[in-house]
Amino acid sequence: MITKEITTSVREVFGKGPIGRMRAEGKTPGVVYSGGNEALALEFETKVLFQELLDIQGRNAVITLKIDNGTEKNVLVKELQTDPLKDSLLHADFLEIDVQKSARFVVPLVYSGKAKGEDFGGLSQISKTELVVEGKPLDIPDDCRIDVSDLAIGDKISAADISLPEGVSLLSDPERVCFSVVAP
Repeated sequence: MITKEITTSVREVFGKGPIGRMRAEGKTPGVVYSGGNEALALEFETKVLFQELLDIQGRNAVITLKIDNGTEKNVLVKELQTDPLKDSLLHADFLEIDVQKSARFVVPLVYSGKAKGEDFGGLSQISKTELVVEGKPLDIPDDCRIDVSDLAIGDKISAADISLPEGVSLLSDPERVCFSVVAP
């Protein structure tokens, strides 16, 4: 899994006017939710936050927030609010996690190669583009890469056939076909 570090500071301003002035100064408000504990309001340098989040867009990533009060929090991106007209970041919500506890994640499947069955008229069919897995956040892979070059007509790859790192378990239906080569 991708890991990132972002520095931030505790936010002291609240309300529409003060938040607008904060955004004008190049800062973005954010909140860390901590599973039942009181939420922590933060402010980020917009350019830094935007660049770091752009690098991990659409991928599983553990972010370590280094807060100016001397604490650190491991978080996942929960929600990003953007202005669709200005293409700017308005607000970021994070969810604090314990990197030692198992959690549920969605991992994309990446297929590579050309199935040899296609050379004999077969058609490749992608039936699944992601798997649901469970494990400690730092053990979760960025994606699962699958080479389909050896598949002939009639061959298939099911979810159970996909290798996962040690400590990561499959939650998706193991019998579900992810990729197949069918006769025309």
